Amino acid sequence: MLSEPRAGRLAAWGNALLAGHVSPDDAVLAVVGEDSVHRVEGLPGESAPVGLTLALGRLRTLGVSGLRVALPAPGHPLGLSGPPEFNARALDAEQAVLCHGAALGLVPEVREAGPRGDVHVEVMWQVLPVREAPPADVPSLGEAERELAEALREATELLTRLDVAGSGPVAEAAIDAYRARAERGREVLAPGYPQRAVRVLELAQRVGTLIAVATESGHGGAVSSSEISARREALRPVERTARRAQVAAYNSVVEERERGVR
Repeated sequence: MLSEPRAGRLAAWGNALLAGHVSPDDAVLAVVGEDSVHRVEGLPGESAPVGLTLALGRLRTLGVSGLRVALPAPGHPLGLSGPPEFNARALDAEQAVLCHGAALGLVPEVREAGPRGDVHVEVMWQVLPVREAPPADVPSLGEAERELAEALREATELLTRLDVAGSGPVAEAAIDAYRARAERGREVLAPGYPQRAVRVLELAQRVGTLIAVATESGHGGAVSSSEISARREALRPVERTARRAQVAAYNSVVEERERGVR
């Protein structure tokens, strides 16, 4: 939850490109971020991996009009629609992108290369068939915003009861440092997203950061493995709510287009 998922960047900037809000070069630059390169394998009509610019253009010609995000976790296939093979790959990666307008999905495989201290991250997006069905357990933006507000209150109360510094100035400083690292040099969402989606994603990231601070042994009074485990278990429903909100924010432009809002 501390870092923006690569699936989120691909969906957000891919949607901005498909809607004509950004150029292909700007979209690819934002998607790649600090990684060295992104390529796409298994694209229909291509016998070898291709660059991200070509892949996004090819997806458009295949009928793709939008991109959705899935952020599944064990026991929670958030944003997935099947089949089992795709779901399993997405669950292993903890993220995926599903195409709206074509029965295709993309799952990232992250590879590291280079010597210690000079490691380059390469991402290969694997294209696989998906089932055309409603994604699992994705709330509307309004639902996500209401759930997050309650989740933030619950998290603060839990951390206080567990004697965790997550609700005090030490954790606030840690949260600010995490957010500064995560947000340096990037936009929260790509152009074309509603302001409410930006607000929901920012709040989801803040909740996720609070959870991460609470479950690190360096913060709070409890530092034993059993106490850290207890914290994680207590905060699991809050983490689930934050992930659902992230998906709702990334998917909002596609959902609004389907409802005829935009």
